Amino acid sequence: MKRTHDYHKSLIKALKNPNEAAEYLNAALEEGDKEMFLIALRNVAEAFGGMAKLSRLTNLKRANLYKMLSDKGHPEIQSIHKVMEALGLKLTVSVQDEEKPLKAA
Repeated sequence: MKRTHDYHKSLIKALKNPNEAAEYLNAALEEGDKEMFLIALRNVAEAFGGMAKLSRLTNLKRANLYKMLSDKGHPEIQSIHKVMEALGLKLTVSVQDEEKPLKAA
């Protein structure tokens, strides 16, 4: 059990760096797994001061944040936006493949 604790502790330490946090969240998004992204976002929130601090910054209840950022969470986009903004991060959209642009109908 100690290894898991050490890994989590070192992950949280690394995620205190905003650039590391952004790359970590991008990697989770690229996996295409909602649960993975929400857990990653919860880890970033922990690194940036925890749910109590995030609750104050977003005006969202701490219990709601825990539920929202669980692997069973179903957050609305505006809630994700509030959390990301409070963490000093943002979601962006980019073209997946420049060679295959969307075709207008």
